[in-house]
Amino acid sequence: MKCPKCDFIDTKVLESRVSVDGRSIRRRRNCLKCHHRYTTYEKEEELMLQVKKKDGTFDDFSHEKIVRAISMACRKRQISIDQIEVMVNSIEVQLRAEGDRIIPSSRIGDLIMKRLRQTDHVAYVRFASIYKDFKDPEEFVRELKGLKGTRDKEKDVPTQLS
Repeated sequence: MKCPKCDFIDTKVLESRVSVDGRSIRRRRNCLKCHHRYTTYEKEEELMLQVKKKDGTFDDFSHEKIVRAISMACRKRQISIDQIEVMVNSIEVQLRAEGDRIIPSSRIGDLIMKRLRQTDHVAYVRFASIYKDFKDPEEFVRELKGLKGTRDKEKDVPTQLS
């Protein structure tokens, strides 16, 4: 690797360690010519994801955009930014694992809805009201009834105590 100070090609790796998240390797290097010490990071090249929007246009996948959307739905709820990051990371990991480079925006919306439904029903309804673009109050009421039906079923499931 080239030295950033003198552009000399030959360097010596002094130390290597895996990052906390396990997704990269940190290396301390020393230039053999000018003795400059610097740090490099090595990580796997990630698959660039494209989002196909409803109107047919494409946009680069944006982690931050999903964080913003979920944060808006979770505003004034007992959901921390760490919980939101966990949701977004799990969505991103799932999309990358599926292996498709082009993802319909509806797929991302469905995954967000699933995570919010598991996390906070009020945040779920807030997101659903925009994502599903309800045209009349009856559609909104049907969604709420579906959510209530799911909650009632969850209450009927016996829990085991260990």
